[in-house]
Amino acid sequence: MDKLVVEGGNYLRGSLPVGGSKNTALPLMAASLLGGGSCTLTNIPNLKDVTTFAHVLRVAGAKVQFDPDTNELDVDASTVDYPEAPYDLVKKMRASFYMLGALLGRVGKARVSMPGGCSWGPRPVDLHIKGVKEFGASVELDQGYVIAEAPNGRLPGGSFKMEPSSVGATINLLLAAVRAKGGSRIENAAQEPDVVVFGEALKAMGAKIEGLGTETIEIEGVDVLDSVDFRNSADRIELGTYMILAAMAGEPGDTVRLNGAGTKFLGNAFRDVFRETGADFTSEGEGADSYVEIAVPDELKPVSITTAPYPGFPTDLQAQWTVLLSQTRGEATVKETIYKDRFRHIPELRRMGLMALQGDGQVDVYGNAELKGATVMSTDLRASVSLVMAGIVAEGRTDVLRVYHLDRGYEELEHKLSDAGIDIRREEYDPQEAEPQRAAELPT
Repeated sequence: MDKLVVEGGNYLRGSLPVGGSKNTALPLMAASLLGGGSCTLTNIPNLKDVTTFAHVLRVAGAKVQFDPDTNELDVDASTVDYPEAPYDLVKKMRASFYMLGALLGRVGKARVSMPGGCSWGPRPVDLHIKGVKEFGASVELDQGYVIAEAPNGRLPGGSFKMEPSSVGATINLLLAAVRAKGGSRIENAAQEPDVVVFGEALKAMGAKIEGLGTETIEIEGVDVLDSVDFRNSADRIELGTYMILAAMAGEPGDTVRLNGAGTKFLGNAFRDVFRETGADFTSEGEGADSYVEIAVPDELKPVSITTAPYPGFPTDLQAQWTVLLSQTRGEATVKETIYKDRFRHIPELRRMGLMALQGDGQVDVYGNAELKGATVMSTDLRASVSLVMAGIVAEGRTDVLRVYHLDRGYEELEHKLSDAGIDIRREEYDPQEAEPQRAAELPT
């Protein structure tokens, strides 16, 4: 198993590239099945989730080739003939459940395993199932599989209101509805950029969709969708992570440049609180040639945040923000309103010297912490990167175990950070030796 070893005490300098969005790439891959021909998706990150989902598409019959050097993924969907997403693959990542909508839209039936994913928090797929039922599918559960079928091979369409709003369910219902016989409506739809960019790709394929980025999305089904080439957007969470890291680990008075992304999709809530810390940024463009420059402040100010659906402060950046607060002078609060149990990084950060008081759905963080290196355990994707960030500003060596979580969402993180002045390396370790020792250090 792999771990990341971080030697603290070095400034983040120069520039870092921002990769393509994982949370958009996976829906784009699912959408490629609806065209029935060949397409090329560019700016696709080289991540385990991408390679896993590529295997899911292959099981359905698609021919998939991915070039990690160019970040191009080619999908030939003309051979799709097996409407199933098996347990062995779906258990590895929740996004594989997008095959429910994709296969219903493509062949009118689907047999999809219930999903797996990160170890924290219940994120049920009830909304996905209820939604396709409202759009006309018959659905039954059989030994851990969702079996759905459209009457006469195509959904009739319908209307569904999500409570609460869900990015994944919005994407799945769009996949199912764009080739329905009639019209469909999604109320309380997710407004995240991942949904908007994915929806724009469907429109480029010929789908008739109105209301992307609003609470109500209207879809008029079409008989045929074309296979098109499409460029994926930059990963806004990776961008936000690097902005936070630059502010807390850059040299005061210096600038750090982040290439290949703009701040448009981060939302006003994040941009506003980021500037309130005393850090500043300039952003140019949103495409391949875009960039963000971070001006590192002399001193960071503590700023409280509350997570919320887009355009609110992203839940996927709250763990990173907690580490930033440890480097401020003062007290601030992190409130989590989306996944209230998403604080498994807090005990690990406390081992490094974080001063924090955890309550119901929130953490009070006391700044001016002198973090010390330690052996810590990753529990999910964003917690993993927060531990790496803490190791960068800590004194001494930090070993971050179980970084397979990290590899699901950050492309070549150690190489990018190393090129920007951080002393970080990947090593193999024996979990039977290191992890029991780590567990023995926990208080009883």
